[in-house]
Amino acid sequence: MIIVTGGAGFIGSNLVAALDAHGERVVVCDWLGNEDKWRNIAKRDLEAVIAPEQLSGFLDHHGSDIEAIFHLGAISATTETDADLIIDTNFRLSCKLWQWCKDTHVQFIYASSAATYGDGSQGFKDDESIEGLSKLQPLNPYGWSKHLFDRWIARRKSRGSGAPSQCVGLKFFNVYGPNEYHKGSMRSVPEQIYPFTVRDEAFPLFKSHNPDYQDGGQLRDFVWVGDCVKVMIWLLEHPKINGLYNLGTGKARSFADLAVAVYQAAGKAPQISYRPMPQELQGKYQYFTEAKMDKLRAAGYTAPFTSLEDGVKLYVQKYLAMADKYV
Repeated sequence: MIIVTGGAGFIGSNLVAALDAHGERVVVCDWLGNEDKWRNIAKRDLEAVIAPEQLSGFLDHHGSDIEAIFHLGAISATTETDADLIIDTNFRLSCKLWQWCKDTHVQFIYASSAATYGDGSQGFKDDESIEGLSKLQPLNPYGWSKHLFDRWIARRKSRGSGAPSQCVGLKFFNVYGPNEYHKGSMRSVPEQIYPFTVRDEAFPLFKSHNPDYQDGGQLRDFVWVGDCVKVMIWLLEHPKINGLYNLGTGKARSFADLAVAVYQAAGKAPQISYRPMPQELQGKYQYFTEAKMDKLRAAGYTAPFTSLEDGVKLYVQKYLAMADKYV
Protein backbone atom coordinates (compact mmCIF):
# COMPACT_ATOMS: atom_id res chain seq x y z
CA MET A 1 0.00 0.00 0.00
CA ILE A 2 0.96 3.63 -0.53
CA ILE A 3 -0.20 6.28 1.93
CA VAL A 4 -0.75 9.84 0.73
CA THR A 5 -1.21 12.35 3.54
CA GLY A 6 -3.15 15.33 2.25
CA GLY A 7 -4.45 12.90 -0.35
CA ALA A 8 -7.77 14.71 -0.76
CA GLY A 9 -6.01 18.05 -1.23
CA PHE A 10 -4.85 19.68 -4.43
CA ILE A 11 -1.49 18.09 -5.28
CA GLY A 12 -2.29 15.02 -3.19
CA SER A 13 -5.48 14.13 -5.06
CA ASN A 14 -3.73 14.49 -8.42
CA LEU A 15 -1.05 12.10 -7.17
CA VAL A 16 -3.70 9.70 -5.86
CA ALA A 17 -5.34 9.68 -9.32
CA ALA A 18 -2.04 8.74 -10.95
CA LEU A 19 -1.27 6.02 -8.39
CA ASP A 20 -4.77 4.62 -8.83
CA ALA A 21 -4.26 4.58 -12.61
CA HIS A 22 -1.02 2.65 -12.03
CA GLY A 23 -2.97 0.00 -10.10
CA GLU A 24 -1.51 0.87 -6.69
CA ARG A 25 -3.39 0.26 -3.44
CA VAL A 26 -3.79 3.80 -2.11
CA VAL A 27 -4.68 5.04 1.36
CA VAL A 28 -5.77 8.67 1.65
CA CYS A 29 -5.06 10.38 4.96
CA ASP A 30 -6.88 13.69 5.18
CA TRP A 31 -9.77 15.65 6.62
CA LEU A 32 -12.63 16.11 4.15
CA GLY A 33 -14.69 18.76 5.95
CA ASN A 34 -18.25 19.78 5.21
CA GLU A 35 -17.97 21.04 1.63
CA ASP A 36 -16.83 19.60 -1.71
CA LYS A 37 -13.27 18.49 -0.98
CA TRP A 38 -14.47 14.87 -1.08
CA ARG A 39 -15.03 15.30 -4.83
CA ASN A 40 -11.26 15.40 -5.32
CA ILE A 41 -11.11 11.65 -4.59
CA ALA A 42 -14.64 10.62 -5.57
CA LYS A 43 -13.50 8.86 -8.77
CA ARG A 44 -10.76 6.84 -7.11
CA ASP A 45 -10.69 3.17 -6.08
CA LEU A 46 -9.16 3.52 -2.62
CA GLU A 47 -7.91 1.03 -0.05
CA ALA A 48 -8.94 3.31 2.82
CA VAL A 49 -9.67 6.91 3.79
CA ILE A 50 -8.46 7.83 7.27
CA ALA A 51 -8.29 11.03 9.29
CA PRO A 52 -4.83 12.27 10.40
CA GLU A 53 -5.55 11.39 14.03
CA GLN A 54 -6.11 7.77 12.91
CA LEU A 55 -2.79 7.52 11.08
CA SER A 56 -0.69 6.24 13.98
CA GLY A 57 -3.07 3.37 14.65
CA PHE A 58 -3.26 2.53 10.96
CA LEU A 59 0.53 2.35 10.76
CA ASP A 60 0.60 0.06 13.79
CA HIS A 61 -1.86 -2.37 12.20
CA HIS A 62 -0.72 -2.25 8.56
CA GLY A 63 2.97 -1.36 8.74
CA SER A 64 4.20 -4.49 6.96
CA ASP A 65 1.94 -3.73 3.96
CA ILE A 66 3.17 -0.17 3.38
CA GLU A 67 5.61 0.48 0.54
CA ALA A 68 5.82 4.27 0.66
CA ILE A 69 4.45 7.39 2.30
CA PHE A 70 3.94 10.56 0.31
CA HIS A 71 3.67 13.19 3.02
CA LEU A 72 1.86 16.12 1.35
CA GLY A 73 -0.56 17.01 4.15
CA ALA A 74 0.03 20.41 5.74
CA ILE A 75 -1.48 23.73 6.64
CA SER A 76 -0.41 25.39 3.41
CA ALA A 77 -1.93 28.86 3.75
CA THR A 78 0.87 31.43 3.72
CA THR A 79 -1.53 33.76 5.54
CA GLU A 80 -2.09 31.43 8.53
CA THR A 81 -0.83 33.13 11.70
CA ASP A 82 -1.33 30.39 14.32
CA ALA A 83 2.30 29.27 14.52
CA ASP A 84 1.58 26.66 17.21
CA LEU A 85 -0.99 24.97 14.98
CA ILE A 86 1.36 25.14 12.00
CA ILE A 87 4.25 23.57 13.90
CA ASP A 88 2.09 20.79 15.29
CA THR A 89 0.69 19.97 11.85
CA ASN A 90 3.61 20.71 9.55
CA PHE A 91 6.66 19.88 11.66
CA ARG A 92 5.94 17.44 14.49
CA LEU A 93 3.90 15.04 12.37
CA SER A 94 6.58 15.15 9.65
CA CYS A 95 9.26 14.19 12.20
CA LYS A 96 7.17 11.27 13.45
CA LEU A 97 6.54 9.95 9.94
CA TRP A 98 10.22 10.28 9.00
CA GLN A 99 11.17 8.27 12.09
CA TRP A 100 8.54 5.61 11.37
CA CYS A 101 9.75 5.24 7.78
CA LYS A 102 13.34 4.99 9.02
CA ASP A 103 12.43 2.24 11.49
CA THR A 104 10.41 0.28 8.94
CA HIS A 105 12.55 0.89 5.82
CA VAL A 106 9.67 2.56 3.96
CA GLN A 107 10.13 5.14 1.18
CA PHE A 108 9.38 8.69 2.37
CA ILE A 109 8.69 11.52 -0.09
CA TYR A 110 7.53 14.80 1.41
CA ALA A 111 6.45 18.27 0.40
CA SER A 112 8.74 21.15 1.20
CA SER A 113 8.07 24.51 -0.45
CA ALA A 114 9.58 27.38 -2.41
CA ALA A 115 8.31 29.52 0.48
CA THR A 116 11.44 28.35 2.34
CA TYR A 117 13.48 30.71 0.12
CA GLY A 118 11.93 33.83 1.65
CA ASP A 119 12.47 36.96 -0.43
CA GLY A 120 14.83 35.11 -2.77
CA SER A 121 17.87 37.19 -1.86
CA GLN A 122 19.85 33.97 -1.25
CA GLY A 123 18.83 32.54 -4.60
CA PHE A 124 16.82 29.43 -5.39
CA LYS A 125 19.44 26.68 -5.34
CA ASP A 126 18.22 23.49 -3.66
CA ASP A 127 21.25 23.20 -1.40
CA GLU A 128 20.48 20.65 1.33
CA SER A 129 23.62 21.26 3.38
CA ILE A 130 23.31 22.59 6.92
CA GLU A 131 25.27 25.68 5.89
CA GLY A 132 23.19 26.33 2.79
CA LEU A 133 19.87 25.91 4.57
CA SER A 134 20.95 28.18 7.44
CA LYS A 135 21.11 31.15 5.06
CA LEU A 136 17.42 31.03 4.12
CA GLN A 137 14.90 33.25 5.89
CA PRO A 138 11.25 32.36 5.15
CA LEU A 139 8.74 35.22 5.28
CA ASN A 140 5.81 33.46 7.00
CA PRO A 141 5.11 30.66 9.51
CA TYR A 142 4.19 28.21 6.76
CA GLY A 143 7.51 28.65 4.95
CA TRP A 144 9.39 28.50 8.24
CA SER A 145 7.71 25.22 9.27
CA LYS A 146 8.76 23.60 5.99
CA HIS A 147 12.27 25.01 6.33
CA LEU A 148 12.50 23.75 9.90
CA PHE A 149 11.83 20.19 8.76
CA ASP A 150 14.36 20.44 5.91
CA ARG A 151 16.97 21.54 8.47
CA TRP A 152 15.92 18.80 10.93
CA ILE A 153 16.61 16.17 8.26
CA ALA A 154 19.93 17.78 7.30
CA ARG A 155 21.14 17.59 10.91
CA ARG A 156 20.30 13.90 11.17
CA LYS A 157 22.01 13.21 7.87
CA SER A 158 25.16 15.00 9.06
CA ARG A 159 25.23 12.86 12.22
CA GLY A 160 25.06 9.65 10.23
CA SER A 161 22.11 8.53 12.31
CA GLY A 162 20.31 6.74 9.51
CA ALA A 163 17.30 7.62 7.36
CA PRO A 164 14.34 6.01 5.61
CA SER A 165 15.23 3.71 2.71
CA GLN A 166 14.39 6.68 0.51
CA CYS A 167 13.98 10.25 1.73
CA VAL A 168 13.15 12.98 -0.77
CA GLY A 169 11.92 16.51 -0.12
CA LEU A 170 10.32 18.52 -2.93
CA LYS A 171 10.33 22.32 -2.89
CA PHE A 172 7.15 22.96 -4.86
CA PHE A 173 6.98 26.33 -6.60
CA ASN A 174 3.69 27.87 -7.85
CA VAL A 175 1.62 24.81 -8.73
CA TYR A 176 -1.66 25.17 -10.63
CA GLY A 177 -4.22 22.73 -11.97
CA PRO A 178 -7.48 20.88 -11.22
CA ASN A 179 -8.79 19.89 -7.77
CA GLU A 180 -7.72 23.09 -6.02
CA TYR A 181 -11.27 24.47 -5.81
CA HIS A 182 -11.56 23.97 -2.04
CA LYS A 183 -8.57 26.20 -1.28
CA GLY A 184 -10.42 29.51 -1.08
CA SER A 185 -8.06 32.50 -1.24
CA MET A 186 -5.10 30.11 -1.72
CA ARG A 187 -6.35 28.90 -5.12
CA SER A 188 -3.91 29.46 -7.95
CA VAL A 189 -4.21 32.66 -9.95
CA PRO A 190 -5.41 30.89 -13.15
CA GLU A 191 -8.38 29.46 -11.25
CA GLN A 192 -9.15 32.89 -9.81
CA ILE A 193 -8.92 34.58 -13.21
CA TYR A 194 -11.15 32.17 -15.13
CA PRO A 195 -14.55 33.42 -13.80
CA PHE A 196 -13.58 36.93 -14.94
CA THR A 197 -13.07 35.62 -18.48
CA VAL A 198 -16.56 34.08 -18.40
CA ARG A 199 -18.06 37.43 -17.33
CA ASP A 200 -15.88 39.27 -19.85
CA GLU A 201 -14.43 41.42 -17.06
CA ALA A 202 -10.93 42.61 -16.26
CA PHE A 203 -9.04 40.68 -13.61
CA PRO A 204 -7.34 42.87 -10.97
CA LEU A 205 -3.73 41.85 -10.42
CA PHE A 206 -1.72 43.30 -7.54
CA LYS A 207 0.14 46.51 -8.14
CA SER A 208 3.87 46.36 -7.57
CA HIS A 209 5.37 48.08 -4.55
CA ASN A 210 8.90 47.36 -5.73
CA PRO A 211 10.43 49.84 -8.21
CA ASP A 212 12.31 47.01 -9.93
CA TYR A 213 9.03 45.42 -11.08
CA GLN A 214 6.21 47.05 -13.00
CA ASP A 215 2.58 46.32 -12.16
CA GLY A 216 1.89 42.76 -13.30
CA GLY A 217 5.61 42.20 -13.80
CA GLN A 218 6.09 40.25 -10.59
CA LEU A 219 7.64 36.91 -11.56
CA ARG A 220 6.84 33.36 -10.48
CA ASP A 221 7.81 29.86 -11.54
CA PHE A 222 4.34 28.51 -12.42
CA VAL A 223 4.30 24.70 -12.72
CA TRP A 224 1.52 22.42 -14.01
CA VAL A 225 0.39 19.93 -11.38
CA GLY A 226 0.61 17.06 -13.85
CA ASP A 227 4.36 17.66 -14.14
CA CYS A 228 4.69 17.54 -10.35
CA VAL A 229 2.87 14.19 -10.29
CA LYS A 230 5.18 12.78 -12.97
CA VAL A 231 8.20 13.70 -10.86
CA MET A 232 6.72 12.03 -7.77
CA ILE A 233 5.87 8.83 -9.64
CA TRP A 234 9.39 8.81 -11.09
CA LEU A 235 10.87 9.11 -7.61
CA LEU A 236 8.73 6.24 -6.36
CA GLU A 237 10.11 4.12 -9.20
CA HIS A 238 13.71 5.15 -8.43
CA PRO A 239 14.06 4.40 -4.71
CA LYS A 240 17.82 4.97 -4.64
CA ILE A 241 17.37 8.71 -5.21
CA ASN A 242 17.49 10.80 -2.07
CA GLY A 243 17.79 14.49 -1.21
CA LEU A 244 16.06 17.85 -1.39
CA TYR A 245 14.97 19.04 -4.82
CA ASN A 246 13.28 22.05 -6.37
CA LEU A 247 10.12 21.33 -8.34
CA GLY A 248 9.26 24.08 -10.79
CA THR A 249 9.86 24.61 -14.49
CA GLY A 250 13.10 26.59 -14.19
CA LYS A 251 11.50 29.51 -16.05
CA ALA A 252 9.95 32.50 -14.27
CA ARG A 253 6.99 34.20 -15.94
CA SER A 254 5.05 37.32 -15.03
CA PHE A 255 1.55 37.47 -13.61
CA ALA A 256 0.61 39.54 -16.66
CA ASP A 257 1.79 36.69 -18.92
CA LEU A 258 -0.31 34.30 -16.86
CA ALA A 259 -3.44 36.46 -17.10
CA VAL A 260 -3.05 36.81 -20.87
CA ALA A 261 -2.71 33.04 -21.20
CA VAL A 262 -5.94 32.42 -19.26
CA TYR A 263 -7.99 34.87 -21.33
CA GLN A 264 -6.59 33.50 -24.58
CA ALA A 265 -7.27 29.91 -23.51
CA ALA A 266 -10.87 30.95 -22.84
CA GLY A 267 -11.09 32.54 -26.29
CA LYS A 268 -11.32 36.08 -24.89
CA ALA A 269 -9.34 39.27 -25.36
CA PRO A 270 -7.13 39.83 -22.29
CA GLN A 271 -8.39 42.40 -19.76
CA ILE A 272 -6.18 43.31 -16.82
CA SER A 273 -6.58 45.96 -14.14
CA TYR A 274 -4.50 46.57 -11.00
CA ARG A 275 -5.35 46.89 -7.31
CA PRO A 276 -3.22 47.79 -4.30
CA MET A 277 -1.47 44.93 -2.59
CA PRO A 278 -2.90 44.36 0.92
CA GLN A 279 -0.83 46.08 3.57
CA GLU A 280 -0.18 42.82 5.42
CA LEU A 281 1.50 41.31 2.33
CA GLN A 282 3.69 44.21 1.30
CA GLY A 283 6.64 43.27 3.51
CA LYS A 284 6.22 39.51 2.96
CA TYR A 285 5.85 39.31 -0.81
CA GLN A 286 8.08 37.38 -3.18
CA TYR A 287 8.62 39.42 -6.33
CA PHE A 288 10.66 36.73 -8.09
CA THR A 289 10.88 32.94 -7.86
CA GLU A 290 12.59 30.63 -10.30
CA ALA A 291 13.53 27.07 -9.52
CA LYS A 292 17.05 25.92 -10.23
CA MET A 293 16.39 22.54 -11.79
CA ASP A 294 19.96 21.33 -12.38
CA LYS A 295 19.95 19.03 -9.36
CA LEU A 296 16.84 17.08 -10.35
CA ARG A 297 18.14 16.79 -13.90
CA ALA A 298 21.50 15.55 -12.60
CA ALA A 299 19.61 12.90 -10.60
CA GLY A 300 18.32 11.55 -13.90
CA TYR A 301 14.91 13.15 -14.46
CA THR A 302 14.70 13.97 -18.19
CA ALA A 303 11.00 14.61 -18.97
CA PRO A 304 10.16 18.11 -20.24
CA PHE A 305 8.04 20.55 -18.24
CA THR A 306 4.82 21.96 -19.67
CA SER A 307 4.99 25.56 -20.88
CA LEU A 308 2.84 28.19 -19.16
CA GLU A 309 0.64 28.66 -22.24
CA ASP A 310 0.15 24.92 -22.79
CA GLY A 311 -0.54 24.21 -19.11
CA VAL A 312 -3.05 27.03 -18.76
CA LYS A 313 -4.81 25.98 -21.97
CA LEU A 314 -5.10 22.43 -20.67
CA TYR A 315 -6.42 23.63 -17.31
CA VAL A 316 -8.98 26.00 -18.79
CA GLN A 317 -10.29 23.87 -21.63
CA LYS A 318 -10.18 20.39 -20.07
CA TYR A 319 -11.23 21.32 -16.53
CA LEU A 320 -12.37 24.86 -15.70
CA ALA A 321 -14.70 25.12 -18.70
CA MET A 322 -16.24 21.69 -18.06
CA ALA A 323 -19.27 20.79 -15.94
CA ASP A 324 -17.05 18.18 -14.21
CA LYS A 325 -13.86 20.03 -13.24
CA TYR A 326 -12.29 17.19 -11.27
CA VAL A 327 -9.49 14.77 -12.13
